[in-house]
Amino acid sequence: MYNMFFNNIQIPVPPPKMTMTINNKNETVTLINEGEVNILKKPGLTDIQFELVLPNNRYPYAVYPNGYQPASYYLDVLEQLKVSQEPFQFILNRTKPDGSLLFDTNMTVSLEEYVPEDDAEEGFDIRVAITLKQFKPFGTKKLVIQQVAGVSTVNTKVTVEKTRSIQGKQKPKMHTVKKGDTLWAIAKRYLGDGSKYPQLAKLNNMANPNVIKVGQVIRLE
Repeated sequence: MYNMFFNNIQIPVPPPKMTMTINNKNETVTLINEGEVNILKKPGLTDIQFELVLPNNRYPYAVYPNGYQPASYYLDVLEQLKVSQEPFQFILNRTKPDGSLLFDTNMTVSLEEYVPEDDAEEGFDIRVAITLKQFKPFGTKKLVIQQVAGVSTVNTKVTVEKTRSIQGKQKPKMHTVKKGDTLWAIAKRYLGDGSKYPQLAKLNNMANPNVIKVGQVIRLE
């Protein structure tokens, strides 16, 4: 079983096939009298490509955790992700029929492009080709040059000032379920690992961890 989320919004029908490409940044150079050598570097950003079918009908195999939504609802979600110019969380859970987790993909990404396509073979449903790219946060540092009067610039001292606050935040003890939330995503957010969702289920005496309701209060510790 596969569950796919864009920013905690679950896609009703996960793709049958997905391609993840970890881009290579290694460099091959030729040395005099040594021939070719391979200079190993850190891998590049990951590209993710797949196709989705967005249903305009209710299907028994589709997942509607917060009620049925037509294809236009998910097309609006994709448009907002594109025009916001902000990265978002892409999550794909792979579970066995008994609910146990096989493994998951959880990555901060940007929406590079999406191509809606009307296909007569899909009836009223919409097929969308999607390309995502891994996003890594980055920032700038401020260099402060301190020069003592009468001292040559050779001895000028340069220090780096951190521009980001390092003050910690108090960890919350409760979470109120919002539209699109899943117990897996809540565990990922507060426990740092989505596969720890059974801990939250046990703590909150949940018979079925796959069913949570908007407004429900989840204990975190």
